This record gives sequence, structure tokens and C-alpha cells, in this order.
Amino acid sequence: MKKKYNIAIVGVTGNVGREILNILSERKFPISNIDALASESSDGKIIKYGNRKTVKVKKLKGFDFTKTDIVLSSAGSNISKEFALKAAKEGAIVIDNTSYFRLDKKIPLVVPEVNKEEIVNYKKKGIIANPNCSTIQMVVALKPLHDLFGIKRIVVSTYQSTSGSGKQAMDELFHQTLDVYKNKQLKPKVFSKNIAFNLIPHIDSFLEDGQTKEEEKMVQETKKILDSKIQVASTCVRVPVFVGHGESINIETRKTINLDKAIKALNEFTGISLVDKREDGGYVTPDETAGEDLVYVSRMRIDKSVKNGLALWVVADNLRKGAALNSVQIAEELIAKYI
Repeated sequence: MKKKYNIAIVGVTGNVGREILNILSERKFPISNIDALASESSDGKIIKYGNRKTVKVKKLKGFDFTKTDIVLSSAGSNISKEFALKAAKEGAIVIDNTSYFRLDKKIPLVVPEVNKEEIVNYKKKGIIANPNCSTIQMVVALKPLHDLFGIKRIVVSTYQSTSGSGKQAMDELFHQTLDVYKNKQLKPKVFSKNIAFNLIPHIDSFLEDGQTKEEEKMVQETKKILDSKIQVASTCVRVPVFVGHGESINIETRKTINLDKAIKALNEFTGISLVDKREDGGYVTPDETAGEDLVYVSRMRIDKSVKNGLALWVVADNLRKGAALNSVQIAEELIAKYI
């Protein structure tokens, strides 16, 4: 008989938490029991998911994890700081979707298509970190190219949807868009500037060197996951889209790039769909990725401005592959090989 597992979802009322519930149901994860955890204000709330399934929310504070096998957490760094090590000490394996543990040298940072062999290192602290949403889709797209040609430098500009900042951010885009047509004055609350019909080159707080934390996350996480020697320059931009991140990526490689080999490698790589017809509409946009599990690559072409250069466009659903799906895939690898 197939073993079943006790699962706890922390931050279940948020965008990613709800998506985790749905994906566990979709992929028929072998579950004995689900504990849906959130703040005290959500205690007792009923969450619907899957095919007419429901779960009652319990408060995270004071929860006993001694009977929990796997925790899937996406409630924010401060929450993870407070409870994750406690849950691990009580015997649960924590898959954390916040930034708090990502750069801890003793905690694996995992994208299963790229470095699933690192999962075994959960044994050091009982925690596995899930990367930033923009990092995930980029390293999936670049892994086969790095294996072939050896990437030495990445320049990436992201176009990140409002869902990456949560439900309130999505609501702000919705209401501001309506207010534009009503000739009402826009008043940003979630974002630093108006998001409707606008672009904001600022995600997370600023660092002393002028980068934002989001940009620094992409730099450091890519080095940890893909190759510590790769140089990365990133610019992260919030755009008026509800779901789906886009990335314009330019790479320089050590070896000469053969475009036919690159196409073959991407077509054969698990988790990637190459859609690149070089005609009107022969590419994928963020809107088309909503609800999809794959990372889509389009507009791939040789960059003639450098010796060994390649440019490409990468899009994915940031709530699924960029967060919830990646967490569930890690859990699937855990139960298949380690617990």
C-alpha cells in the first residue's frame, strides 16, 4: 500500500498557499492529513480547493508539528524565521518559499529540474529553501544552455506581475485600472508609484549599492543553484499584469554557441517548452502562462554584439512554477527518494 503523508501548509490563505493546495490535489500527492495554517485572524476560515474539497484553517501560533511529515511554507520571511526551525526540530521537513533561508550554506536551494541532487542536504537542518520566482524560471531555461556552452555572464531584465506582491497588489492594479476609466485620481498604497498603465523599476527595498533586494536575490540565488562563477546583472521591474513573469535574458558563454544544439537541448529538457516560430504571435506571453506548469522560451537568437552571446525571452506562471509547483515538486522528490 502506498504510504501517505501528513502535510502542513503555512500561509494557506495567501495566493501561493491556495495554489499549493490546488496543486497537491491536481497531482494526487499521497496525503493522509492536511493542516492548513495561518494567522489567528484566519482561524476557522474554510478554504475551498481542488474538486469541491475544503479545509478548515488553524492558527499557526502554538501548532504542534510532531505528527507532521512535510511543511510547505509561504507566509513571509518573518514567519519562517519564527517557526521553521521549531517545526524542523519537532521532526517535520520544511520546504520554505520565503527568502529567509535561501543563502544559508547549510540549507539546500532547489529547483528540481536543475539541482534535485541537493535535496539530500535537507538532513543538515531539516529545511529546504525554494528560490525566488524570477530565479526559478531563469535557471530552468538556462540549465541546458549552461551544460552545453558554459555560461559566464547573465544580463536579465524582469517584467514581474503584481501577484508576486500578493492579493492586495493585484487588487490595487484592478481598482486603479477602473479608476483611470472613471477619471478618478489614483492613490498608490501597495506600490511606490501607480501600477495601472505603468512600469515600476523597483521591487523590494533598496540596498546601499543601488540594487534592490529582488535584484540581489537573483544574483546570489543563481550563483548558488547554477554556478558560483557566473556573473549576473539584473534589473527587476513590476508591470501591470496579474499573473505571469516575463524575462529578457542575454547570456555570454565560454564555448561557441551552436543554435541548432541549443534548440535541441531546450526541446529535450524537462520543464521547458520552446515556442519560437519567428512570426507574428510565434512566441509566448505572460498572459498565456497563467495556470501552466512549464517554463516557456521564445525569441532565441544569437547576440552578435559579443563573441559568444545568446538572447532569449522566458515566461512562466510565477504562482505555480515560480512558487507553489516548485515546492510540491521538491516534496515529490523527497517522498520518492528520502522519506
